[in-house]
Amino acid sequence: MEDPVPEQMRAAGTALLAAVDGPAGERARYAFTDDAARRWLEYRPRPRPGVCLADLDPAGRKAAHRLLATALSPAAYAQAMAVVALEEVLDRAEGWRRGRHSGDYWVAVFGDPARDDRWAWRFEGHHLSVSMTVVDDQVSPAPIFLGANPATVRHGGRTVLRPLGPEEDLARTLLETMGPAGRAAAIVADEAPADIVSATRPTAPGPIEPLGVPATRLTPGGRALLTHLVALYLDRLPVELAQREAARIDGGELHFAWAGSEAPGRRHYYRVQGDDLLIEYDNTSPDGNHAHTVLRRPASDFGADVLAEHRAAAH
Repeated sequence: MEDPVPEQMRAAGTALLAAVDGPAGERARYAFTDDAARRWLEYRPRPRPGVCLADLDPAGRKAAHRLLATALSPAAYAQAMAVVALEEVLDRAEGWRRGRHSGDYWVAVFGDPARDDRWAWRFEGHHLSVSMTVVDDQVSPAPIFLGANPATVRHGGRTVLRPLGPEEDLARTLLETMGPAGRAAAIVADEAPADIVSATRPTAPGPIEPLGVPATRLTPGGRALLTHLVALYLDRLPVELAQREAARIDGGELHFAWAGSEAPGRRHYYRVQGDDLLIEYDNTSPDGNHAHTVLRRPASDFGADVLAEHRAAAH
């Protein structure tokens, strides 16, 4: 079956540029060859390339969200919208001092989706960064970053909002089922790092040492849980892309590493590494209530894989 995602992205990217004109349209457009702007990942509240959604009219903002939706499954799109809404929650918790707002998300298009065989786009703001590269109608889908602060909103002893809960809970279940020997191999540090190790680098490090426990040392149930954890991150993508990515890494060796406390509500971190795969999760605050997650492809981020295929075919 033909993959509909590249055409959906092309149509949504073209519609976005048609809906954004004047100075705002100029800020949204970049050359595909502008690598400094295209190979960009920034999940902190910093200046960034592109046009801010707050500067767009309703039609422009809706076009930006429709483009974002072409890259995410319905569940991941809901997570992304919860991340955006949390900006207002965090601003209130901070006493409105920093002026955070849910319109402070930016979109950039690299190249011309209507005409070019190579183009890319990004939707990004605090705790959200989604980059897609399209070459010869193949989509290269990474990096994808989702964070949440607060990670959990509670009231009356109940959870009100926890957009990245499954990412934490499934990894904890995996760790608990390993048994003492498995946990001893998986837990690589007593303290969690201050942030995800790959950070905002345009090229993800790989492999990150220590690797942790290999899947081959897990029980069948543990291996199934690790496969499920990887699938949870791949399922951020539309089903066609998720299936392709799953087939790409199928059969490769996976490693799982944990750092920090095993107790909920404290600083903790984990990562999964495989062939051209890096998943990181970090809960960075002392109370374990500020989460970062990222799906990266160290050798293929920002379309390195499809661009290499394109160059090989051209020559």
